[in-house]
Amino acid sequence: MSLIISEAARDALEQWLSGLKSLRGASDATIDAYRRDVVDYLLFMGEHLGGPQGLAALAGVGTRDMRAWMARERASGLGARSLARKLSAVKTFYRWLAERERLDVTPVLSARAPKYQRSLPRPLAEDAARAMISEVGASDRRPWIQARDAAVLTVLYGCGLRISEALSLTVDQTPLAESLRITGKGGKERVVPVIAPARHAVDAYLAVQPHPMMPGDPLFKAIRGGPLSARTVQKSMAQARMALGLPATATPHAMRHSFATHLLSAGGDLRSIQDLLGHASLATTQVYTAVDTARLMEVYDAAHPRAKAKR
Repeated sequence: MSLIISEAARDALEQWLSGLKSLRGASDATIDAYRRDVVDYLLFMGEHLGGPQGLAALAGVGTRDMRAWMARERASGLGARSLARKLSAVKTFYRWLAERERLDVTPVLSARAPKYQRSLPRPLAEDAARAMISEVGASDRRPWIQARDAAVLTVLYGCGLRISEALSLTVDQTPLAESLRITGKGGKERVVPVIAPARHAVDAYLAVQPHPMMPGDPLFKAIRGGPLSARTVQKSMAQARMALGLPATATPHAMRHSFATHLLSAGGDLRSIQDLLGHASLATTQVYTAVDTARLMEVYDAAHPRAKAKR
C-alpha cells in the first residue's frame, strides 16, 4: 500500500480518522469502514494517475478522474447504495483536507452519487409483534430462556432499541426505571422512556434466571451465564417466525421498526420519534412516513368501494 499511497496522504488519513474518533465519538466499526473506503479510493488514484499522490496532487483530482473511479467501482460489482456510501466517505475526508490544507477540492465534492431506491423498513403489524413476543423462546423447555427472549423483544419493541443497545444493558440498570439513558451509534446518548410491559418482562426474567447477577454484568445472559449474543436472539426469532408463518424480515431490527411505525400511526411527532430512535438526521426518521403511507394505501385498496370495483 505504501508504494501507491504517499506518506503524506497516509498520515493525513490517519489524522482525519483519529479526529473522527476523538472529537465526534465515531465507533470502531465506523472508523474501519471509512478507512477501507478511502484507502480503496487512494489506491485507485495512485494507479490511475501513475504513482503515489501527495496532498496537492489529490486536490488536483478532476471530474474525469472521479468518473473513472466510480465507473471502476460499478464495473467491479459494487451496488449503487454501497458506492454512494463510499463516495460520502471520500467527500468527508476531502472536506477535512480542504479545511486543513486550504485546498480547492470542488471536483471531488461535486461528484454526484448514483441514484438508488432506498428500501423501506419492514415492520411487523401490531398483532404480529405481540405474537412474536409470546412465541419467541417457546421451543426451549427452560422457562427462564422463554422469559429472557420475551424480555429482550419487549424491550426492543417497547423502547425502540437496537439489538446491540438492548444487549448492552447491565444489572446496574435494574430494576428498570421509567426511563433509560442509552448510548447509541457514535457514542450519542439519548433518554428513552420504558413502558410498564418492558419493566414487567425484565422483572419476570430476573425472577427465574439461574445465574448470579453481579454489578456490571450484562442484564441478558446466555445459557452458561455469559453475555447473550445477537445471533442467539436472531435464531430464536427465526424459529418463532416459522411457527407463526411470518416473513424472513421479522428480525430483531424489525421490532425497532415496528416501534417507530406504530408510534407514528398513533399520532407520534416525527421529531420526537427521531430523538427516541437516536437518529442524527430527521431524513432517516422520515422514511417511516413512507411506510405509514404505504400501509394506509393497502387499507384503502382493500376497503374502498372504487378500489374493489377495479378488481
